[in-house]
Amino acid sequence: MRENARVTADAASSSRAGDYQELVDEISELLGVPATLESRDFELIAFGAYDSEGDLDPSALDPVRARSILTRRSTAAVRTWFEGFGITRATGPVRIPPTPEAGVYRGRICLPVRHRGVVLGYVWLLESDPGPTESQLAAAMEVTVRIGALLADEAQHGADLSRELRAVLTAERGWQGDMAVAALRTALGPRGDGPHAVVCVAPWPSADPDDAPSARTVPHTTALCTVPWGTSAQSLAILVRLRSPEVRTPALAAAQRLLGEGARAAGVGEPRTGLGDLATSWQEASAAARAALAEPAIGPVAEWSRIGPYRLLTSLPAETAHDPVVRPLLSPSHRELARTAEIYLDCAGQAGRTAAELGIHRQTLYYRLSRVEQLTGLDLDDGEDRLLLHMALKGARL
Repeated sequence: MRENARVTADAASSSRAGDYQELVDEISELLGVPATLESRDFELIAFGAYDSEGDLDPSALDPVRARSILTRRSTAAVRTWFEGFGITRATGPVRIPPTPEAGVYRGRICLPVRHRGVVLGYVWLLESDPGPTESQLAAAMEVTVRIGALLADEAQHGADLSRELRAVLTAERGWQGDMAVAALRTALGPRGDGPHAVVCVAPWPSADPDDAPSARTVPHTTALCTVPWGTSAQSLAILVRLRSPEVRTPALAAAQRLLGEGARAAGVGEPRTGLGDLATSWQEASAAARAALAEPAIGPVAEWSRIGPYRLLTSLPAETAHDPVVRPLLSPSHRELARTAEIYLDCAGQAGRTAAELGIHRQTLYYRLSRVEQLTGLDLDDGEDRLLLHMALKGARL
């Protein structure tokens, strides 16, 4: 049964890709120029095979289009440049003039692909002489409606996998975890292959699955679900498909996209190839989100690989992070002393740097440090005492 489900998913994915290609070819034939379909994140989905006066000869392509076809995606700079022409808001064709300094040697016509008011992608046409008529463009826009329905259907499929994803992230290790991974793998089919990253957005304002965003509104999302966060809050888990483990931009973009939904921070786990290690990636993402909430300089979006000492601190039980000797320093009345000690240790014990960071005189710094020693009984000239104090202060933020 599992194998049959996978075959069915493979066939559906292959069929959908063929549908995109047929629709793009239809636009190319309608307009007499090659058409290219990209997602809203400028990832290539299909391009027309229509050949007119050497349009598909690589020597006739400008660098932007050549890169899109050869690498199947455009750079962030290219995306920003094109979005500056209002394509994300447009409901009809947008003409973009040639700009050689930006690598765009030929003008473009952009046909936004929308579904229920949400832009899901773009069909790109190279300007030609004579160009397509208004009636031809209107016919092409009708085709983009069908493309938008396909893209929305594909994205929505990911929103239906919340139960499977939650089971993988919360199941106990052993046979329960193995069964949860197998169920998710069967549901995803070929979309489960290749690298993925898990994103934790926290705290999420609602535990109601109906309040979670739709997968079609979050680029590259394979699945998402709510997961308990602490004793009474919730977090949002997002499974993001990557083109390679080295390129984490889609995961970071998904995290940034959801910060505006009421959450205050997000964490990104290390990419994994295959679904068996998603629970570990989720632990990393949760730790990174905790670090981003604790340390504003890290967030609001933090990658687990870049949270430094918080990788260790977030793995410790909460009660072990509060050492008794540091407790007096953490009282509200000594907040400034605690801040002074933490910055001093962040600056590797360099008095000049610390005084400059705090905007105080060195003598004031020395006085505060002596008060820290009196309150804690620690010797700031002793390496182990300094390590204990530093980790305890960082741990208190969590």
